[in-house]
Amino acid sequence: MHKPEDDLPRIEGYLHTAVPGSDVVSEAMRYSLEGGGKRIRPYLVLEFCRLCGADDEAALPFAAAVEMIHTYSLIHDDLPCMDDDDLRRGKPACHVRFGYANALLAGDGLLTLAFETLTKAPLPAERIVDACGVLAAAAGHLGMIGGQTMDLENEGKDISPQILRRTDALKTVELIRAACLLGCIAAQSSPAQRDAAAQFAQGLGMAFQIVDDILDVTSDTATLGKPVGSDETQHKNTYVSFFGLDGARAEAERYTAEAVHALEIFGEDGDTLRALALSLANRNK
Repeated sequence: MHKPEDDLPRIEGYLHTAVPGSDVVSEAMRYSLEGGGKRIRPYLVLEFCRLCGADDEAALPFAAAVEMIHTYSLIHDDLPCMDDDDLRRGKPACHVRFGYANALLAGDGLLTLAFETLTKAPLPAERIVDACGVLAAAAGHLGMIGGQTMDLENEGKDISPQILRRTDALKTVELIRAACLLGCIAAQSSPAQRDAAAQFAQGLGMAFQIVDDILDVTSDTATLGKPVGSDETQHKNTYVSFFGLDGARAEAERYTAEAVHALEIFGEDGDTLRALALSLANRNK
């Protein structure tokens, strides 16, 4: 049974050598990519590959590619034209450390490097093509970018809970779903396993975002490694603003239960992911 921390050395080792170059943009890319974080998305790639019966070593490039996309999104989210945050993972945000233009280019660099990295997986070409399509759709204007667009448009407006859920499904869930599906693709899983992975990602991703909303109210900058209270400052609609803290916690529990239920197809082999879902729902950072 692999726990997330068991995979960290391999994930960090791969990421450490993933960005070539010695110019300032390459340095900015490495600064952000190696800046820490939970590495939940690359872990999900590896774990679903294992759950579907394959050697996860071949899935490492897929895992790294997902983390590159995630990191690029964080760099851009922190920019003054987006959330305008100066702190990320307890360090100066990329644009604070390297300047606005270099941070923008570092994000672009990680986005494109992610797809180059996918092609390095020692897997049949048709699986790599499948993976490229899944990741591109998840990260694109009808996926993660679309969610970020909605998030910006929603600021200061009266929206419905349904619009908030749609925003978070795109902004947060889509990349988590891609991570789970890339693990299935690497292992050439069955359609039923792939469907279960997508359902798990839906519940996990929604719960993850709701807990983020809660922590923005209940935690502190030192614990989170990023500014707190920014949702209220930017007049963002969140689960807390809609349902209150208790209602938001109930929503997170509901989505977590859905994620756990989706793992039934894997039997006891899914216990590690069950534990992960529960731990993320109760995290304090």
